[in-house]
Amino acid sequence: MGGDFPGAASSRFAFPSFRAGQIVSKSPPKQAKTLRKHLSKALLSFMNKQHLLRIIFVLLALFSCACLAETSPTIAPESETGIEGVISVGPIRGGPSRVGVPDSRPFANAAFVVENENGPVTSFTTDDQGRFRITLAPGHYVVSMKNGKPRLGRYGPFGVDVVAGKMTKVQWNCDTGMR
Repeated sequence: MGGDFPGAASSRFAFPSFRAGQIVSKSPPKQAKTLRKHLSKALLSFMNKQHLLRIIFVLLALFSCACLAETSPTIAPESETGIEGVISVGPIRGGPSRVGVPDSRPFANAAFVVENENGPVTSFTTDDQGRFRITLAPGHYVVSMKNGKPRLGRYGPFGVDVVAGKMTKVQWNCDTGMR
């Protein structure tokens, strides 16, 4: 086995020889074909494994999304059942109403009591914008001023039906009795 390099004769390996800018292998053509075939199979096998891993990853991601999307909606917990809204009071000035001049205002920091057929259930105080939010069990309730009925005006009672799983929205107007 001779080679183009000094000392190549004693080597077990066939060294390539260079002719006109090309590498020509000294190994027999049958061995080269077999080597190419094995390399091709190994490369395809490696590429197939990578491709398979990518497909598995995509399918896993899609399956996860599908599971999250198909989760049945849950009914709102009991704490999300009740009433919320705004209470306003008016008229706030005596005499006729004027165009462009507000005739009512939020009933701020007013205390109310909530009752059902068995008596008082809870109470609440409106905020400085007349808003309130309370949780209640489903049923029919009557809401009125906590400190009794004032001498002048009408400040309730307001009836409301509370449905399971939702906040019933209300907007109540109290009458000051001012004319």
